[in-house]
Amino acid sequence: MHKALTSVFDHGFLYGDGVYETLRVYKGVVFKFDEHIERLFRSASMIRINISRPPREIKDAVYKTLKANNHKEAYVRINVTRGVGDIGLDPELCPKPTFVVISKPFKALPKSCYEKGVKVAIVKVRRNFKGALDPMIKSLNFLNNIIAYIEAKAQGAYEAIMLNYKGYIAEGTTSNIFFLKNNTLCTPDLGVGVLDGITRNIILDIADELGIKSKEGKFTPEDIYNADEVFVSNTTKEIVPVTMIDDVKIGSRTGKITKMLSKAYKKKVAEHIRQGKVRSGK
Repeated sequence: MHKALTSVFDHGFLYGDGVYETLRVYKGVVFKFDEHIERLFRSASMIRINISRPPREIKDAVYKTLKANNHKEAYVRINVTRGVGDIGLDPELCPKPTFVVISKPFKALPKSCYEKGVKVAIVKVRRNFKGALDPMIKSLNFLNNIIAYIEAKAQGAYEAIMLNYKGYIAEGTTSNIFFLKNNTLCTPDLGVGVLDGITRNIILDIADELGIKSKEGKFTPEDIYNADEVFVSNTTKEIVPVTMIDDVKIGSRTGKITKMLSKAYKKKVAEHIRQGKVRSGK
């Protein structure tokens, strides 16, 4: 059996110098593959890493990895680092990027999290300033998020919600945040300094299809403390309802609109899987 090895001189290991994408696999089909690949290339371009592999080759590598591991319901991660080179910050020390695909069986959250909701904590750790390390770069340098998560975990929270340097709600450590107020679905706009989550974009499209008014803007902690419903979203966990923010209770169970959006999201996943199997001839 071959073992995957990474050099100790890889700049992803030494400096967190690289980018990544996390993907969800349902019944052997990767969900929203094109969108994830497009964002991977964008992130790499923003830190001037040239991914020499074409998208088709990356897709083939992912499906070969899934087949080799016999994974049908899976978590996939694609890592692209600056590559192996001498110690130092100069990108020219690394002649070739390192490309890694990881797959592992998907482990779902307990059903109770979706029925009763989870607790999140608004932490003191601020989201990276856009002018320093743009959150639109899905970077391997995750220390900002890790410190925020440690703070939230100490409070018994499932997720940390970070503010930007001006005190506006930004995002979670691995999620975007939404809340419902006055029948309007609200989420921080990209200018606040957040990642344009693929699940986030799907949810906004679904809201439009369902006739739910939505608003992207600048929001404060008070806005979500006083919300009717709150949820966080990401690729692997989909839509996770929030029923406690710090010590503020937001309902006792999953809200009506959150349920509606979650149901519609699952329908889109099912349709995507069906189309994926048709295209592959399965």
